[in-house]
Amino acid sequence: MTAPVLLVIAHGSRDPRHAATVRALTARVRALRPGLRVETGFLDFNAPSVPRVLERLDAEEAGAVVALPLLLTRAFHAKSDIPAVLREARSRLPRLRVRQAEVLGPSPLLNSALERRLREAGVRPGDKGSTGLVLASAGSTDPEAIAVIAEIARELRHTGWCSVRPAFASAPLPRTEDAVRALRADGVRRVAVAPYVIAPGRLPDRIAAGAAEAGADVLAGVLGPSPELARLLLDRYDEARLSADRMASLSA
Repeated sequence: MTAPVLLVIAHGSRDPRHAATVRALTARVRALRPGLRVETGFLDFNAPSVPRVLERLDAEEAGAVVALPLLLTRAFHAKSDIPAVLREARSRLPRLRVRQAEVLGPSPLLNSALERRLREAGVRPGDKGSTGLVLASAGSTDPEAIAVIAEIARELRHTGWCSVRPAFASAPLPRTEDAVRALRADGVRRVAVAPYVIAPGRLPDRIAAGAAEAGADVLAGVLGPSPELARLLLDRYDEARLSADRMASLSA
């Protein structure tokens, strides 16, 4: 039996770096699992759109699709936008079996990708005990998503950082610059900012601007097409596929 197609669903952005980063990530996923068909669809701004990709897959009689939200938390897009798009597609394309996978986070692989970007920015393992970390996410109005970021910050605190504070580029406070200044006020002499975002764009730029404004010592890169993130996409794909197989066997 042919494996389901992996459809990676990204938000999209007017910033061309966003789509380029998403495509670099999906290329890495293909390299990790040769033979798996990996497609990319966008909710907004970029092409192809998710409905157009699904229509093409239906015309090609792809059979089954695992739709994977390229999201770090379960917020509005995962709970509302993407399910609505997929429901509409299922009603128009009844031959195509579409299953939505879980969002990417939280996951130890994401924490590992974050640590990778910090090492690349110059933070050595021995530096953690004297360095405060700002975990800077895009932000959300969804309380569940905010709670996840706070919990990840608590987990990271136990991996050797002298202090960890969450920050948000939109919606809730504090902002990145607020968190950097709070760490300084606590007596932390060296501060690193780690963007907990996948691709460049307006909100990551806001994180970088806040880090610069408050005088952070280190700014890590976005998670981007890291090996850990590519492996995580495949993990979520496999989980969704196995779940679908179990449900099919129970109903047989």
